[in-house]
Amino acid sequence: MKISRTNNFELVATLNKYVHDLHVNLYPQYFKEYNYVEIKNFFQKIIDKEKFTFLLLEDDDKPIGYAWIEFRNYPENAFKKTYQSIYVHQISISESQRKKGYGSKLMDEIAEMAKANGINKIELDYWFNNEIAKSFYKKNDFVKYQEFVYKEY
Repeated sequence: MKISRTNNFELVATLNKYVHDLHVNLYPQYFKEYNYVEIKNFFQKIIDKEKFTFLLLEDDDKPIGYAWIEFRNYPENAFKKTYQSIYVHQISISESQRKKGYGSKLMDEIAEMAKANGINKIELDYWFNNEIAKSFYKKNDFVKYQEFVYKEY
C-alpha cells in the first residue's frame, strides 16, 4: 500500500464516483447524478491550488481511493481563540476495497501530516444518514463538538 500526493484531477474525478454515488443514494434531493466531465472540471479548477491537498491511495500500484484535505488557520476574534486544523473534505475508497483498513491508513497519514505541522486537530463533517461514515469516524476516535441543523419551508 502506498499513499502519495497527487494533482491528477482526472484520477481523483474517477475515484470520486464511489463517495458521490453514496451521497446520491442517501440524499437524492441534494446530489446530482455522478457526471465525470463536470466533476473532472471541478477538480481541475481546484487541485493545483495551494489551499487543497489530495492524497492518493494505491495498492499494488492500483489506485483505490483518495483523501481531499485542507490546512486551515482560524484567526482569533472576539469570541474564539486562534487554532489550526486539517479539514477532511472527502475520503473515497473503491467499493470493493472498503472495510480493509484503507480509510484508516489515510486517516493515519493525515494525522502524521498534522503532527509534522504542529497541528493537533483534524476536523470533518459527514451527512447524518451516512452510517458508514459515522461508524468509521467513531472507530477512529472522532468526537462530535458541533451540530449543523436546518429547517425547510
